Amino acid sequence: MVLEPVILWVALGADRAAGDPQNRWHPTAWLGRFIGWWGVPGRFSPAGEQMYGALCCLCTVFLFSLPFYLVSRFLPPMFYLIVGAALLSLTVGWRSLEEHVAAVERGLSCGGGRDEVRMLVSRSTGTLSDEEVLSAAYESMAENLTDAIIGPLFWFTLTGLTGAAAFRAANTMDAMLGYRDHRQYIGWFPARLDDVLCYLPARFAGLCLLLWFLPFGRAGAAWRCMRRDAHLRPGYNGGITMALITGGTGTAFVKPGVYTIGDGEKSLQEGGPAIVSAVRGATVISAIICTGFLFMGGALLSLFFP
Repeated sequence: MVLEPVILWVALGADRAAGDPQNRWHPTAWLGRFIGWWGVPGRFSPAGEQMYGALCCLCTVFLFSLPFYLVSRFLPPMFYLIVGAALLSLTVGWRSLEEHVAAVERGLSCGGGRDEVRMLVSRSTGTLSDEEVLSAAYESMAENLTDAIIGPLFWFTLTGLTGAAAFRAANTMDAMLGYRDHRQYIGWFPARLDDVLCYLPARFAGLCLLLWFLPFGRAGAAWRCMRRDAHLRPGYNGGITMALITGGTGTAFVKPGVYTIGDGEKSLQEGGPAIVSAVRGATVISAIICTGFLFMGGALLSLFFP
């Protein structure tokens, strides 16, 4: 428990410095290719496809998490510190999330942005207005505050590297298969597993956002927006951070014909920097809280198991 707080901060620092290297040998790229290999719908009946998807999902979680477990269990402290921080950084996508949103903003400034935002959302983007394009990009950032940043840190704090890896595997499977289309049966179990694993982290992320908005006098507005609009976004988790961020920054997320979250006191072009700052602030706050729990857990272990 003494090394874990250091690993957490080194991993965050490594992600900020290097981001998510885009190459075919990256472990998460291997994870995506493995999911793509087995995650082909239409091979079985609907019931059979659900069972097949559940079995492959559990196998994927096990295989991806196994190296993380072995590192945390068998490496000596100094090697565990280095390798553990590198592995934990693989589960975090803080810098890459900001880079994707920045690419959309640059595209819009040059008269584009639709192709760039298609990397972040599944909706049709060809007919979106500039504000709707920005909304899709910032919605992705708000939702992925849980999926790509706070979720891995939360499960690392509770269950170590293995938990962070399991969370990343489940979240990646949901992102690839968890849709109500031709993948609905094979992706049913991964989507439900992701809902369960995100339930507590999403609410922890919400707490961190409220703490961020508190000194700016926007925590009340964020809370009221969350109570009113979080349910508009389908699912148990994503709407929490989306509504808190729009309420706290005075913006609105609009998915045409589906939902409008927030009051839109200012445009996303005006409020975008505040959204990025809120994600950064909530990330740092979550890391500080997780560090405190890790130190407290280490102290309790030393007390009861001297």
